[in-house]
Amino acid sequence: MTQRLHLVFGGELVDPAKSAFKDVDKMHIVGIFPDYASAFAAWKTEAQRTVDDAHTRYFIAHLHRLRDEETAASPTEELGS
Repeated sequence: MTQRLHLVFGGELVDPAKSAFKDVDKMHIVGIFPDYASAFAAWKTEAQRTVDDAHTRYFIAHLHRLRDEETAASPTEELGS
């Protein structure tokens, strides 16, 4: 069975209308979750905790979409090849 991993992260944005972080070193990595439901619950908790700060935003990244295990990796992707 393929895992559908999700990353929840957030931080202060330069402009609330955009998705550029003010300081990447101060981003809050909430965690990696095994399914969308648990990632959504974590995202919702953090979003509600920071609801009064318009410049703070949290996101869910679908890690399973970043890599297709069926496609061969390039030589630069596989160390030592």
